[in-house]
Amino acid sequence: MADTVPVSVTVNGTTCAREVEPRDLLVYFLREELGLTGTHVGCDTSQCGACTILLDDRPVKSCTMFAVQADGKRLTTVEGLATDGQLTPLQEAFWNEHGLQCGFCTPGFLMTATALLRANPSPSEDEIRKGLEGNLCRCTGYANIIAAVQTASQAMAPATAAAGRA
Repeated sequence: MADTVPVSVTVNGTTCAREVEPRDLLVYFLREELGLTGTHVGCDTSQCGACTILLDDRPVKSCTMFAVQADGKRLTTVEGLATDGQLTPLQEAFWNEHGLQCGFCTPGFLMTATALLRANPSPSEDEIRKGLEGNLCRCTGYANIIAAVQTASQAMAPATAAAGRA
């Protein structure tokens, strides 16, 4: 057995400590070691974005990182978006706007769009397209995905405005 190293990460609010091989990819650590299978393995080459998670609130493709590189970091996977079974406005918009078909790419799009809307709560269509360009969908085309992000942005606008007044 190869030498292992300790890794401690906070995933979806829970601290997880494990021993990993230095060559273990973060996507496999999440899926196999932690059982968080919402993070999908699509290409293993950083092309499709299905493995996108948030690392300290930044979207990263977890197939391009080693688990040891995440040591001490805060990770959010698609499983960490909903709270107490309550979908986020973005998740609801993907459902209502039919922004998914087979669903394989959806977790990556949700994570990338979450980061986009946090950075820019009212993005234009061009900004949405640019913000999502690292994610590929082989089923739906992109019109409904763009519409879902726009719908979520509008749904989140009252909360964003209220937070700005606080």
